[in-house]
Amino acid sequence: MNDGIFKDEWLDEVIEAQSRAYTPYSKFNVGALLVTEDDEYIYGANIENAAYPASICAERSALVSAYSNNVTKFKAIVVVTDADEPASPCGVCRQVMKELCDDDMPVYLTSKSGEVIKRTVDDLLPLGFSGKDME
Repeated sequence: MNDGIFKDEWLDEVIEAQSRAYTPYSKFNVGALLVTEDDEYIYGANIENAAYPASICAERSALVSAYSNNVTKFKAIVVVTDADEPASPCGVCRQVMKELCDDDMPVYLTSKSGEVIKRTVDDLLPLGFSGKDME
């Protein structure tokens, strides 16, 4: 991926995030690397729970960690899964990204094969509604 934003080192970093996943039920590890405007890395991993609705996805894990530490400006998010092809975030994660990230923020989707697909938050949730729309 050569779009002037993406850095190859992000692939290694998002795989590191993925290694932190806790998935005793699905065995489907997902990692997220949230890159701040200051090029700092915030890691997220999916964390499951026997009460499935209480589980949290990697993307939300990273975003909640960032906001909990007063970091609110992001350059990009990179998501990796165990799938053969890049997989898109779930609907809940798309909504959280719509709420907390700029609509034009890059979302890089990758897989164990290393293929990378670039989208934006708006691409993933077109015509989405968030608190920004209530201002």
